[in-house]
Amino acid sequence: MKNILVDVTRLLDRFMAGRLPTGVDRVSLAYVGHFAHRAQAVVRFAKRSVVLTPAASARLFEALLQPSPRFGWTVRKLVGPEYCNLLRRQDIAGKFLFNTGHTGLERATYPARLRRMAVRPVFFIHDLIPITHPEYCRPGELAKHVMRMRNALEVASGIIANSQATLEALVDFAAAAGLAMPPATVALLGTPRMPEPAAARPLAEPYFVMLGTIEARKNHLLILQVWRRLVEIMGARAPRLVIIGQRGWECENVVDLLERCPSLRGVVIELSSCSDADVATYLKHAQALLFPSFAEGYGMPLVEALLLGLPVIASDLPAFREIAGDVSEYVDPIDALGWLERIAAYGAPDAPDALTAPDVPARAQQILRIERFRAPTWAAHFEVVDAFMESLA
Repeated sequence: MKNILVDVTRLLDRFMAGRLPTGVDRVSLAYVGHFAHRAQAVVRFAKRSVVLTPAASARLFEALLQPSPRFGWTVRKLVGPEYCNLLRRQDIAGKFLFNTGHTGLERATYPARLRRMAVRPVFFIHDLIPITHPEYCRPGELAKHVMRMRNALEVASGIIANSQATLEALVDFAAAAGLAMPPATVALLGTPRMPEPAAARPLAEPYFVMLGTIEARKNHLLILQVWRRLVEIMGARAPRLVIIGQRGWECENVVDLLERCPSLRGVVIELSSCSDADVATYLKHAQALLFPSFAEGYGMPLVEALLLGLPVIASDLPAFREIAGDVSEYVDPIDALGWLERIAAYGAPDAPDALTAPDVPARAQQILRIERFRAPTWAAHFEVVDAFMESLA
């Protein structure tokens, strides 16, 4: 199938600004890589949608997948002439247009633009958290996301969701809004290949890792309160907590604890900037990944940890169970004593015979379960996508 268009507006905006790719961007890049040899690029700018020629699209896709210091110059060279060429019109009617980043969907005029282009939109839906849990999002995000989902349902030829949990949330939204569901499928996200972790431990003491932007939804506040209690109980023997991620929005209480709590000083380590290699190393040698979120549409850190053989203690969320089944250990996100108990159990150094002892510790039990974990792959993801596209065609 070669009648494919890929909207790369979000990727260009972020890369031109020098920003690092988010999880949403990594999904978009995977779609660029998969469709690059048979697709054309679409760029929305100043109320116009520019469709690049196949040759220019190929060069732009290559620049996105292998960015260089001349990225901005390359983009201007490729997109500028197409934007200025008002006389040339390409025959794009009936082609599938992939929008994998929710980009533009918050605009009331977006459906009309797509209808004028006469394309068949296919949207990748990452989550409905601003609708289901607006209290954890920036002010105004609820109204924007309602518009995004309404627009998607109104004009989509197809919907791809990253999990069954996300798709069910969209189905519920459609029913509540009185909108019909377009054809839809679920394709679990593939896992990016992580760098080889270093053999040397980054910390001598036992430690746990939290990975992700510091925001209210990620529940750092509960874990930091648990750590205060651990320090009260264990003193200098308390395990360390490594928080990897930038500070986000509405997390003032967390920042207060990180900056002003004496008992956490030297015990909790905040790393706002960390290379992929360093992340892999911290995960590889940790006692467990802690993932206490209140809501998630997917959960890539969970997959990355399990692939490295690292146990995971996570919130009991449908998306997490969809990915990891009964491999991970699950705790209610508001059960502070449950988290305290599990962290204490997983924090003890492993005995040499932990896997063969009559009473196998909880951490060792999960390590045994991890052996049967099979991570979703991009190959499997795009098998689902390609079959879905054939059904739509």
